[in-house]
Amino acid sequence: MKFSAEKIKNIAFAGHSDSGKTSLAEALLFKTKATDRLGKTSQGNTVCDFDPEEVKREVSISAAVAPIVVDGVKINIIDTPGLFDFAAGFYEGVRAAETVLVAVNGKDGVTVGAEKAVKLARDSKKSIMFFISKMDVENVDFYKTFSELHDEFGSSVCPVVIPYVNNRVIECYIDLISMKAYKYDDKGGASEVPMPQFDELEEMRAALSEAVAETDEELLEQFLMEEPFTEDQIRTGLEKGMREHSIAPVFCGSAFTMAGIDLLMQGFVHFVPSAKDCAGELATDGEGKEVMVDCDENAPLSLFVFRTVADRFVGKMSFFKVISGKVTADAQPVNARTGETVRLGKLIYVMGAKQTDASEICAGDIGVATKLDEVVTGDSLCDAKRVVNFKKTQFPTPALSMAIVAKAKADESKIAQGLQRLMEEDLTASYVSNAETHQQVISGLGEQHLDVLVSKLKSKFGVEVTLEQPRVAYRETIRKPVRVQGRHKKQTGGHGQFGDVWIEFEPCDSDDLVFEEKVFGGSVPKGFFPAVEKGLRDAVKSGPLAGYPMVGLKATLVDGSYHPVDSSELAFKMAASIAYKDGMPKASPVLLEPIGLLKAYIPDANTGDIMGELNKRRGRVLGMNPAESGMTLIEAEVPMSEMHDFSTLLRSTTQGRGYFTFDFVRYEQLPGQLEDKVIAEAKKMREEE
Repeated sequence: MKFSAEKIKNIAFAGHSDSGKTSLAEALLFKTKATDRLGKTSQGNTVCDFDPEEVKREVSISAAVAPIVVDGVKINIIDTPGLFDFAAGFYEGVRAAETVLVAVNGKDGVTVGAEKAVKLARDSKKSIMFFISKMDVENVDFYKTFSELHDEFGSSVCPVVIPYVNNRVIECYIDLISMKAYKYDDKGGASEVPMPQFDELEEMRAALSEAVAETDEELLEQFLMEEPFTEDQIRTGLEKGMREHSIAPVFCGSAFTMAGIDLLMQGFVHFVPSAKDCAGELATDGEGKEVMVDCDENAPLSLFVFRTVADRFVGKMSFFKVISGKVTADAQPVNARTGETVRLGKLIYVMGAKQTDASEICAGDIGVATKLDEVVTGDSLCDAKRVVNFKKTQFPTPALSMAIVAKAKADESKIAQGLQRLMEEDLTASYVSNAETHQQVISGLGEQHLDVLVSKLKSKFGVEVTLEQPRVAYRETIRKPVRVQGRHKKQTGGHGQFGDVWIEFEPCDSDDLVFEEKVFGGSVPKGFFPAVEKGLRDAVKSGPLAGYPMVGLKATLVDGSYHPVDSSELAFKMAASIAYKDGMPKASPVLLEPIGLLKAYIPDANTGDIMGELNKRRGRVLGMNPAESGMTLIEAEVPMSEMHDFSTLLRSTTQGRGYFTFDFVRYEQLPGQLEDKVIAEAKKMREEE
């Protein structure tokens, strides 16, 4: 069934883990008869959590799309993960939506996940609504939770549906717009009941009226005159307020008992802005100028790929949102990133894992194209007549790195191929093969994130691996100058080998070897200078203490001797190497450790704990400055060897509110008391290799 942009609404479900997002999606699917049974995450049979890893762990790991139709309006639900380790799906879902529904567990109140969801929605200029969930759970407190929402997120938060609680039992739900009360049976069926009178009723109605009044000058004047609003005025104000992001309505109910679900669906239909209203986006044209692309079915085609999935049966799946025009299976749009024409082929709609063929997908709607091997997340595909590039999603950067070790030697070559496929569908993960430490290192947002990637390597690509702490890439240097001789003499049958050099080694400020020659009188012919340099460059790859590369070294060839018959490039190369090996132990060699610049954003209440932790990790705090509301930016230089588990500690200390970046800046001398341990570990590493 085809829907126009006026009849399409894209809503991302976001919030803390266990706030009921997936269960709410399941209730909506069941209520609208999109499914014939009410699935449960505990039973592993929900529409949106269909990946084997999600079923096994009973949590959402990726974003999932599940459309419903209510009163002729298509609503694309995008269920996003609540665990911070799987933020990729959260960012992808919000990117594709015009509205973010923030689910809040009525028992737990406002949590970090809700704060993050609201922040991303506001930063992304999305409409916001709240759903206080699990109202069937014992000790749930709607009014306490609403008060927390109002205090945390401001006066734009206003109630639309509230419960009437009598002796700690919810007897009915009240629609504050129509001022009607509904009682629900155990199957979610609603029947109107007499309106109860209780203290919170007038308070909540006043809060709704005040929020609506802020959307229009005439309504504000009416409110100040204490004239009540009509039902139509409230509906119009709510719709305008959501479209303009000045109102964030609050609904409530239970996905388990289905209570309040019908009222939420009506909220979707009447108040949530349509794709026509809000799916248009700013883009850059071929000349780099900003242009507005309206959500118009009659305009040239433009779409944005917001998610990629490596499906073992279908192949690569590219999830996209059509911003303008309409896309058909025979369309051949241009990829704005590469300039190449893309042959789309098969188009499908998805509902979780279920796939339905689509002949065309119109502006404002969400669909999937299969087997687009050259298309990646963030690509814009457009009509050749109007090539535009939409802004890419800014994902969180990986914070935890681990080295991958294949359980079977034969599988080592498969790791890179499997990880490359997984990186295509998860832009919060990264992978490098470190030639220096001889390790394959994978990075992600946390321990669970890496654990899932390891599980997917096994299930999708048949590769079993374990994780271990990655090695640190140390360096070596010298602290005093030395002058040494390197002499290579070997007599065999026929020509022998002879090379003799005197080299002065001294410290310098350079990551690379600095080579000079100051030979007088032809003691070493010029033709052998390159061989001497080559011998030294090969030698500095391994330092005298632990075998790490040598840096900060200047070598000057000052003298030597040669044999007119037995001297050769090889002989002088060997002589230079001997000079290096003999000279370095005499030049006070030391180990250098990599230092990184940490920029950590910490809730004000936790700054003392983190400062203390940085001191334990040999960090030097450079400064503290106020950051976003309630946060402090701490800048510090910290040895990279001390930062391995910092992301885990920061998350637990700040309950997930804190975040950081950490980038290499330079090498510094390793404290002497730590040298023996590093040298011993390096020796063990070489023995294992």
